[in-house]
Amino acid sequence: MNIAANPKSVEAGRVLSSSPEADQASAIGTLTIDLDALVANWRKLEKTAVPAECAGVVKANAYGCGAGPVSKALAAAGCKTFFVATLEEAREVRAAAPDAAIYVLNGLFPNCGEAFAAINAQPVIGSLDELAEWDVFCRRSGWRGGAAIHIDTGMSRLGLTIAEAEALVPRIHAGDHGISLVMSHLACAEMLNHPLNGKQVHAFREIASQFTGVPASLSASSGIYLGSHFSFDLVRPGAALYGINPTPEADNPMQPVVELRARILQVRNVERGDSVGYGATWTAKRPTRLAVLSAGYADGYFRAAGGSDGTRGADVVIAGQRCPIAGRISMDLIAVDITELPQGAVRRGQMATLLGDGITVDELGHHFGTIGYEVLTSLGARYQRTYKGGEPTMAPSEPAPAA
Repeated sequence: MNIAANPKSVEAGRVLSSSPEADQASAIGTLTIDLDALVANWRKLEKTAVPAECAGVVKANAYGCGAGPVSKALAAAGCKTFFVATLEEAREVRAAAPDAAIYVLNGLFPNCGEAFAAINAQPVIGSLDELAEWDVFCRRSGWRGGAAIHIDTGMSRLGLTIAEAEALVPRIHAGDHGISLVMSHLACAEMLNHPLNGKQVHAFREIASQFTGVPASLSASSGIYLGSHFSFDLVRPGAALYGINPTPEADNPMQPVVELRARILQVRNVERGDSVGYGATWTAKRPTRLAVLSAGYADGYFRAAGGSDGTRGADVVIAGQRCPIAGRISMDLIAVDITELPQGAVRRGQMATLLGDGITVDELGHHFGTIGYEVLTSLGARYQRTYKGGEPTMAPSEPAPAA
């Protein structure tokens, strides 16, 4: 296991280098990313999508898992194409995967052509205004790095309309067009029988076939499981790489990747009738033992997962058993009912599992009132990041603050 050291600490006016072991001992909890499981998920998706190429989506700091180590592990496994949301994310992936093709999904910001060329990244062009600016930059600079064209087939976010895309077809036939990929995005891929899936794949097939010789891409994680006619030349899995179920109507084919554990600060007793937490929403119905954990909504563990007198909240695994959360989750603390555990099974400093040991990211998403994507990208900066497998040689990127 690789432990990523935190930045140097400052004490009494002098800088001290903290050891990884000390950092882990003082951390509120640990966030462990299994890079071997992540690579296994990528290989499974690659096999499912054959003969299409399988890219890797590593935006939002690789869904909170660390864009540097994740990109490096995927590149070592054979992933040749990466997708990010922003140019800054592309810079980090370029450092980890020097030879990969990198596409920036949010497209070309004004006056950023040189920045793309500097790291050999390709914008995903989503409007005629972007395309015009990109063409001017390429003509004046001589840059021939290429760009993707995003066509809107039903999402109604970014992308050229079908009519705008059709107007580019003569450019394709003229040659030297500078378009390296044509792509669209499914709006309802996680719903197997949603009628929009069929409409989108038909519309995309019609327009993509006119971009002769240009690779085409439609499907992200869930789209891969809609059938081979959705795969085209390239698939772009993101969430599934990190263990989120791409087939919510069936069992999860992915391995879990992320484990989250929080430290127990205190074990305490409360009497029958005592309330716990803000708002006094949870009342002990018997003499109760509580474990108080050092994590909360500031760390991305959503307030919605708390328990009340009328509603059972999320579970936490302590001493190998599931235990329910008692009361509201606060900014830095979670109270858990451990009355059913044997006396002496829980002690101060021990770790409790918030994600892992059978608690899936999709289960947490249900308790949080959201989806697994938001769960992973919200996990906060106070956890000690560690990595299993993959042997990353670089320190992981600083995680984004919790939402």
